[in-house]
Amino acid sequence: MASANSISCEIATNLRTDILKQRYLSGERLPSERDLASRFDASRGAVREALSQLEQSGLIEIQPGGARVKPIEAASISVLGPLMALNEIPDTALVDQFLQAFGALSALTAREAINHASDEDMNRLRQIVVSLNKQAKDFETMQPPWREFLKALAEIADNLVVHLISNDLRAQFVEQMVRLGLSPELRKQTVNEVLSSLKRAIANRDGDLAHAAVQKYFDEVRGAVHKMVDSRLGAQRKLVG
Repeated sequence: MASANSISCEIATNLRTDILKQRYLSGERLPSERDLASRFDASRGAVREALSQLEQSGLIEIQPGGARVKPIEAASISVLGPLMALNEIPDTALVDQFLQAFGALSALTAREAINHASDEDMNRLRQIVVSLNKQAKDFETMQPPWREFLKALAEIADNLVVHLISNDLRAQFVEQMVRLGLSPELRKQTVNEVLSSLKRAIANRDGDLAHAAVQKYFDEVRGAVHKMVDSRLGAQRKLVG
């Protein structure tokens, strides 16, 4: 028998999908607890818990007369992953916006980390960049050391806000990238330029150069992902046509 928690999560997931697919529009009221309990063959307590979960994510507001849908812009970052999962091929603009925001955050963190790193910290970063060089064959192979590098930068910068935002972004987005099989083809020359710049930035304690290198990497990923998604959409249109 399914637990009350799992039933509530299932209800919340279904309602969240309905809202993200605009089956319920911003400002509209959701069906009553009684109607939702009937729809999902669940107790009103399970429905109430599901609605509470949606309210915590910022998708609805529970009012005396029932739950009302809020604008998607009012939601928390926890809806980013589900938004990407709505379709087999993710929304190009959504992917680009994520990479733009995460890239800018990572670049700023790189500058702060390099400018404040101890000798021990610099040695750690140097070793990770060596690992990146060895595994620079393709996007997928680079991901473990690249994630390690970004994590090290955040730890060295000692910025709790960056840690929390980065954790959420990675959890909500990167998992969906993997699930959808998004492995963009990066230009080898650009990757080599990025790694060369990171080496120089660490050797010279140049925070601005580190900032530029990380930004360049994410710009390359943005372009490659855009190209790949467009290619998939084109192939899909041909099949439909």
